[in-house]
Amino acid sequence: MSLLSHLSEFRRRATVSAIAIIVAAVGGFLLSDLVIEAASAPLSSVQGPSTTSLNFTRLGEAFDLRFKIAMTLGIVLAAPVWLTQVWGFLVPGLTSRERRMGIVFVATALPLFFGGVFFGWTVMPQIVHVLASFAPAGSTTLLTASQYFDFLLKLVVGVGIAFVSPLAVVLLNAVGVLSARTIIRGWRVALVIIVVFSAAVTPPSDLMSMLIIALPLCLLYLGSAAWAWVHDRRAARKAAAAS
Repeated sequence: MSLLSHLSEFRRRATVSAIAIIVAAVGGFLLSDLVIEAASAPLSSVQGPSTTSLNFTRLGEAFDLRFKIAMTLGIVLAAPVWLTQVWGFLVPGLTSRERRMGIVFVATALPLFFGGVFFGWTVMPQIVHVLASFAPAGSTTLLTASQYFDFLLKLVVGVGIAFVSPLAVVLLNAVGVLSARTIIRGWRVALVIIVVFSAAVTPPSDLMSMLIIALPLCLLYLGSAAWAWVHDRRAARKAAAAS
């Protein structure tokens, strides 16, 4: 294809993706009440000496929050469409082996991402309860809606992305960039990265929440190292048999 043909193909697929995201975002806006109610539920059941409430400090903050929720849900709900468009744009330039690896990567990454999102959403109430319990007796914890939902978004989406990261290690091993020995020897570096990431997506004063996030990431790293070790041994046996 010529450069103009590539640009035309990119514009067409980008337009389809944008329309899908906008349509899904409209549905997300209609669901924003349910999302706000579900995300605010932990605040109503905080067990501690203080009262915790969610507040809007600007006239347009409520609309801004609904718009942010709508766009986030739009991107997530329209993921099958825009992922298909991205894949369709890339496929003509890939070899058959790269296509198979790409299909396996996407098919594995999506469940891992949504599993991470679910895990982040599950531990979120415990994190909120622990942090709110540090307030002194008789006080009121005033939370602005935008700050609270920014915290939730960083936690939930961050954990979802983190759950996909070991898959990148597996992919690098599959294409021969990283060996299993290198992955296993780099466990100290991986542990530091996991701890730093877990501290970044959780409040700095909550060590327990950081450990809750870090533990499954460590297990996923161990799983990717085990897969790489099996893959390298199988590749070595095939090379020995061929020689």
